[in-house]
This record gives sequence, structure tokens and C-alpha cells, in this order.
Amino acid sequence: MNRNLTRRTFLASLSAAAAASSLPSFAALRKSHIQFGYAAITWGNEERQAIDDISAVGYRGIQLRANALTDFKPAELKDLLAQHKLTFVALSSGEISLDEPDADQIATHVAHAQFVKDSGGRYLQILDKLTSYTRSVTPDECKRLGKLLTELGKRTADIGIPLGYHNHLNTLSQKPENLDLILENADPKYVKLELDTAHAVAGGGDPVQMIRKYHDRLLFMHLKDVRDIPADTPKARYPFEFVELGRGRVDIPAVFAALDQVAFSGWAVVELDRVPDKSRTPKESAAISKTYLEQKIGVKV
Repeated sequence: MNRNLTRRTFLASLSAAAAASSLPSFAALRKSHIQFGYAAITWGNEERQAIDDISAVGYRGIQLRANALTDFKPAELKDLLAQHKLTFVALSSGEISLDEPDADQIATHVAHAQFVKDSGGRYLQILDKLTSYTRSVTPDECKRLGKLLTELGKRTADIGIPLGYHNHLNTLSQKPENLDLILENADPKYVKLELDTAHAVAGGGDPVQMIRKYHDRLLFMHLKDVRDIPADTPKARYPFEFVELGRGRVDIPAVFAALDQVAFSGWAVVELDRVPDKSRTPKESAAISKTYLEQKIGVKV
């Protein structure tokens, strides 16, 4: 055997391997299609400050709460977000209940959807009525909720705003099997899933499996992390605490791997209800999660 040829072949293989390693992976290319926003909930009612800070940190989208309807006129909000180069990803429209008249609730949320439309926004988020932790749920409740969500989703679709149902602790969808039953009884044309990773984990579910199962109904994502805390922690609503990405027990890398597998190319909104460490500001917490996404996940926020 020609030793020089063998050496040239070996060196060529090393060069090829080095070149391949310098190319972006298929997963990285997929992840580049995800757009990242941040939820204003961390700032409480200081939504103008939230807009300033979220834009300054470098996120491209924002999710607002229903108090935005009283804080802004649609044209004013649209202009303010444009100035900050932020997309209005979604409005948290509040709760819908099986215990209240359907027509009144639907009218309220349709009005919220119209506000989103007039403000240049994309989606309406809905969850069902919050109760104390934990709660019992009947199959009939889940089926009724699915049908109620369908009626609401039809109305928001009429004005061009898709409806995303938010899985959440203390609601009918806290446990994954109940979420399944709700979605089975909701028309997939009108009711999409807004999947929250932390609420899924805290409720005993696996967001990776949920992404795979409902990939064709994923409207947008809530990227959120959670850690356990003692059940007797003063003022704690749950035996959990929401934290910045990478500081809890949600397997964020596995979530992104699943999003890659299903070719998800929508919005992922990072959410943190409140700053877990009072020495930090909401803006600093937003920056921590951005750094995690860019350095540990390898995405460009």
C-alpha cells in the first residue's frame, strides 16, 4: 500500500470532518425559524416599561395581558410596538368559565380579539377558570370546555385571530389526560394549543411528548421553567416556583429537539410570572433567559 496515499487520505478525511463541523446542523437551521418573544406579565401593570425593556434586551415579540385594553388605544399600541420593533404576538385574554353564561363571555373575548386585530397582533390566548390547587376534574367538564372553546374559536376566526388554549395549573387542563380530552372535544380548525412547558411539567406531563402529539395544533409556545419548593412556603400558590430558563427542571434542550423534529416554525414566548430573586429586575431576568437560549440552546434571539 502507498503510505503517502494513505496519509493524504487520512488528512483529507480530517479536513472533511472539520469542514462538516463548521457547518450549521440541521437542528440549528430548524431552530433559526423560531421567533422569540417575551411576556409582559413579569412587569405587572407597568406595560410601557415592559415594552421598553423587552425591546432593549433584544426580543422580537411581546405578549400582553388584558389590561392593555384600558392602557392603550389600538392605534397607539400598534405605533408604540413598531417604534420598539416588537411584534404583538398574543394577548392573554383571561379566563372562560363553565359556570357563567356563554354568550357574555364569548362577547368579551371576541372584543379582546378585535383589539388584537386592530393593534396589529396575531393571537388570542385563553384559559379556563382558575381554582385552588389542586382540583378534581370530571370528563364531562372537559368535553363541555372543548365545545365552548370551539364556539369562541369560531368567532375569533371570523375576525382573523386564531385562538390558543393555554394548559395551566389549577384549570381543567392541569393533568395531561384532561388536556387530551379537552382538545379531543374541540374542533382543531378553531382551537389550537398554546403549550406552556412549565405548566405541563408541574401538572405531571411531558412537554416533549405533547409537542410530538399536538405538533399540528401548536399555535405558539410558552417557554417557561419551574422548580419545586416546600409546600409550606409562605404565600406560595403552588409547591412550585417559576424561574428563568435553565434554572428549573424543564428539559429545555429536549423541548427544542422536539420542536426541531416537528419542524415548528412559529413564535416561542418566554414567560416568567414574577422575578424569583427580589434582588433582580424583570429586565435582568429576561436577559438571563436570553443568554441561556443563545449560549446553551444555540439560537439567535
